[in-house]
Order: sequence, then C-alpha cells, then structure tokens
Amino acid sequence: QVVYEQEGVFIHSSCGKNDDQDSLIAGILRVIEKENEVVVDWRPLDETLDTSNILCAGKDSSSVVEWTQTPKEKCSRGADRPSSYEAEWDMVTTVSFKKKPHSNGDTTTHANGESKWSFLFSLTDLKSIKQNKEGMGWSYLVFCLKDDVKLPALHFHRGDSKPLIKCLEKHVALNESPDDERVLLVKTQKSLSQSFENLFDEPSYGLLQKWKKDPYIVTMGKFSKVTNYIVGSLRSSDPSNQRRPPSEMADFFNDTIPGLKINQQEEPGFEVITRIDLGKQPEVSRREPVSAEEWAKNMDSEGRILDVDYIKRLIFKGGLCHTLRKEAWKFLLGYFPWNSTKEERANLQKRKTDEYFRMKLQWKSVSEEQEKRNSRLRDYRSLIEKDVNRTDRTNKFYEGEDNPGLILLHDILMTYCMYDFDLGYVQGMSDLLSPVLYVMENEVDAFWCFVSYMDQMHQNFEEQMQGMKTQLIQLSHLLRLLDSGFCSYLESQDSGYLYFCFRWLLIRFKREFSFQDILRLWEVMWTELPCQNFHLLLCCAILESEKQQIMDKHYGFNEILKHINELSMKIDVEYILCKAEAISMQMMNCKELPQTVSEILGIENSSVTPDSDTGEDEIGAELNSPTSLYQSISTPVVAANGTRDGAPQTAETPSLTPA
Repeated sequence: QVVYEQEGVFIHSSCGKNDDQDSLIAGILRVIEKENEVVVDWRPLDETLDTSNILCAGKDSSSVVEWTQTPKEKCSRGADRPSSYEAEWDMVTTVSFKKKPHSNGDTTTHANGESKWSFLFSLTDLKSIKQNKEGMGWSYLVFCLKDDVKLPALHFHRGDSKPLIKCLEKHVALNESPDDERVLLVKTQKSLSQSFENLFDEPSYGLLQKWKKDPYIVTMGKFSKVTNYIVGSLRSSDPSNQRRPPSEMADFFNDTIPGLKINQQEEPGFEVITRIDLGKQPEVSRREPVSAEEWAKNMDSEGRILDVDYIKRLIFKGGLCHTLRKEAWKFLLGYFPWNSTKEERANLQKRKTDEYFRMKLQWKSVSEEQEKRNSRLRDYRSLIEKDVNRTDRTNKFYEGEDNPGLILLHDILMTYCMYDFDLGYVQGMSDLLSPVLYVMENEVDAFWCFVSYMDQMHQNFEEQMQGMKTQLIQLSHLLRLLDSGFCSYLESQDSGYLYFCFRWLLIRFKREFSFQDILRLWEVMWTELPCQNFHLLLCCAILESEKQQIMDKHYGFNEILKHINELSMKIDVEYILCKAEAISMQMMNCKELPQTVSEILGIENSSVTPDSDTGEDEIGAELNSPTSLYQSISTPVVAANGTRDGAPQTAETPSLTPA
C-alpha cells in the first residue's frame, strides 16, 4: 500500500557538468507499507526504466548498496569548490550507483548521458535525515542509512518535505540531533520487535548484519539455520586466511553488543598467572520435591512461614511438588511477602486485582481510531499477537484454536505494556510468562508474578542490553576460573565471547529444557541459593559437560555453535543442578578466590576464610556455608548421575492439562 507519493522530487547531479550547472533528474518518491516492513522508494520518471537497475537496500543496506567512483566523476569535482558548498552535493558529484547492464550489453542512460538513479530502502535501515534550513530555496533532504551509507539529496520542486517527514514519523521515532538542528535522528527501536520467522525469509546476505543488529532475534530461534552463513561471513574469503584473528572477532562482537569487554588474551604465560586450583568437585545429591505436608508443617496457625531459610533450602535441594507451586511460587517471586499472614495475602490479592483490571481497561478501551494514532501500542499488539500464537503450542494448556490460555497470555502481555509502557513488549517475554500462567491458572496472580519475574529480568530486554553484557562478562570470569584451558580453546576458535549462551541467559534456559524441567529449574533458581547468579554456574555446568566432546573432536566456530544449539531439550536438569551446585561448593571452598568472582557470586567472606568465625548471625552464616544446604534435610535420593532410587531419570512429563 502506497501511503505517501510525491512527484517533482529531483536529484541534482553535477557529474560531468560545470560547477554552475546541474543535471536535474526528475522522479517520484513513495513510501510503501508492505506486510512486514515500510520502504522508501525513489525512481526516475522514465517509462523505459529497467527495474533490474533499482538497487534495493532492503533489510541490509551495507550488503547491497554499492558505490563507484569513475574517472569522469573524479575529475568533475572542482578543486576550487567553496568550502560552504553542501557536503551532500559533493557526494552526488563524486559517486554514483553501480548499474546492472541490459541484456544487450548497453547501460540505460538519460538523454543527458547520465546513469539513472534509483533506490529503495527499508525504514529499519534508516539512521538519520538531513534537511535544509527554511528559506534556502527548494526543500531538500538526504537519507543516511546505517553503516553511514548516504543516498543522493532529494529536492522537492513541488511543495516541501514536511508531509514526508510527517508520514515517516508514523513508523519511526525522529528526534532532532543535539549537534545539528537540521538532522533528524532515528530513535533505535527495540530490535526484538521483529518476528524471528521473517528473518529467515530474507536472502542470506542479510543474516550477518541481522546478527550484528538483532542478536536477540537470531539467538531466539534455530540458530543452526544461520550457522553456515555466519561462519562464511566472519571468515575471510581469501583461502590463505582461513580464520579471522581474535582482535577482529573482538571488534565484531563489541559492535554487536557495545560495551562487551571479554578478554581475548594472547600473551604467553597468561594462564599460568591466573590458574587457581579449585580442588576436586564434590559429590552432590538431590532430594525429593517438597511435599504439601512439609510445606504445611512450616506454617503457623495464621499462615506465616515459620522458617523461610529452611524452606528455601528444601526447595533448592528438591524443588516443589506440582500441587504446591501455585502457592509457593508467589512467595519465591516476591508477590507474597514471606512473613505475611493468610489474611494479609487475601487483602493484597484484592487490591492487586483492582489494580490489574484498571490497567487492563486502559488498552481495552482504546478505539481503532485512537490506535491508528498510537504506533507504539499498535506495534506492541502486533508483536504480542504473533508471539502468543507460537508460544508453547504443543503444551495442552495452550494448544488448539481459540484456546483460553492463549487469550490470557495475550491479555496479560498487553496489560504489562500499560504497567511498563517504556519497555512494553519485547520478543522473549511470552516465554517467561507461559510457565507462570500455566502454574497459576489465574490471570491476576499470573500477571503479578510475571511483574515480579520481569523485575529480575528487566535489564535483559532493555535497549542497551546492559543485563546481557554484564552476564556474558561475568560468565567469562567464572568459566576462566573453572577451566582456563577450555576458555583458551574457545578463544582460539573465535568463540570466547560465549555468544552461544545468549539465549540461555536471555530467557533463563526456557528453550533448552522441557516444559516440566523448566518449572523445576526456575523454582530452584528463585531460592537465590546457594549464591548469587547461580544461573551462571548452570551455564558453566552445561559447558563443562560438553567440553570433552568439543575439544576431542576439535570443533571450530561453526561446529561449536551448532552443537550447543542442538543441546536443546536434551539436557538432564537434575544432573546439571547437581553439577552447578558442586561448582558453587568448589568456589566457596577456594581460599584464593579472585575478588571479581567473589563479587559475582556474593560469597566474599566465606570464600576467603571458609572455616573462620565471621561473627555473623547463625542464619547468615548458614546461607554462606556450602555445607548448610544439607543440614536438617532428609536423605538425598537423586545422585549426580541423574538416577532416582537407582532408576534412570527421564525427561517425560505428565499431562499438562491444568487441574
């Protein structure tokens, strides 16, 4: 659908002319809404235009917009051109688009002998727009695409460019540059606002740039589909240079996630200096899930939890039986205060119910006409509808058409947009909500538990990706301490940035384990035991489990990426929980634990002097002690080899139909 069209939009080309005479190339400028994108299209008024000459910037401007400098164009640039002459004119003078020849071998030309100028680009590739000042002749503007590709200046001989700007503002946010009032900068939208399926419908030439622009999207789906192309793009096409040096890879991933500083050490002796003997990993076992009887015994007559630390330890060591989750998760997520009475919780739920439906009414009452003028709400709704329709559809709670679970999933996510409109909805959030709604089976309770979970996960989805940067850096520190040799191997294969862990961290392993295993894993992590950032130790446990195969088979960049991606749904949750806990005990017992690692895990005191009397109260000391998790807990029945009562632990799940 054409939403904007303007004739009389000219390119002034001075190529091959005197400095005081320009070639005017008349054209039509259009803004076109397509199914998945909005494009800007300019082409000359020429009925014989060969559409093969149109250079489509599409999703990836840097891959397809090509510039060339001909000798004729170089010489046409006057050395005595005044310094005040617009830079955009210089650009048009010195460069032109490369054109595909016609089948007869000739190049289509205008009557003035100049090559045609045609371009098409997606608004997702627009970086800025430069306009001329008012009262300076014809209105003109220059589109600058990402990667600093500038398109020729467009001059509006009929009318001005304001209607165009107004049209574009319906689709992108434009802000005046603080450095130049003539420049409108495109405010970067959250990259997760595109659907993952659309990414793989694009030609392969755009995928590397999509990884650079949208690491969220690429890692949210089947990463292995793009592996071959990414590898080919990262490696030089020159056969003599089979692998890019680590410094170039560092630059690439730093561009992808600005501020990501992970050591790519090459100095001899680095490992010897930093290697610390952590000792042997202890044997760790797990127990049966907490039963309803155990839960009830730890509650007084008014409904208060008697010993919060004890019940958390029980949950950490065995998780919860499913019938308890609906109640216990509200405490673990912070929706219910641990010291609250049953009456206080009932009053809280009543207040929260009123608050929820007030927010829900806000988006429910928006008319179609209002929504047409609210692009952000429209975009949030569109993305939520797409994601809801593909979230856990094999689960009986969400399967089938017109499923009430899907309606609730949609309504909760829309209401969250009202709760936090700045963040709104970002791809991946439906993955976090789905298990919570499944357990709660109640719209209001699920919403407020989701709000609490998002308070923990908020930074993962923010535009600057600060949460992801921090976690990847912290994970690198932990893995280097655990196995510096493995870290060095990953770095030698351009994999030291641990980018393959991005999806694990973004949505807390949601797509790596079965649905039932995720319920167990999340409730264990929510206890915040045995240390801070236990999820990073889970990453270490998985990677250490795969280290032997990766190194023995000499996996390179491509194979590592593919192998890690294919672990999805094949990881034994009980085994990994045991291994991660064993790693935590190793580090807690280390007397030479680096300060950085101590701060990451929040175990500074216990790690430095594990046997000393810290003077802390009994409960605080218990929480810092790696052995306290076994005290006052019944005999563990699940061993680190993944067996329960001698039988193999399976990943099969019971019926997921809610009770």
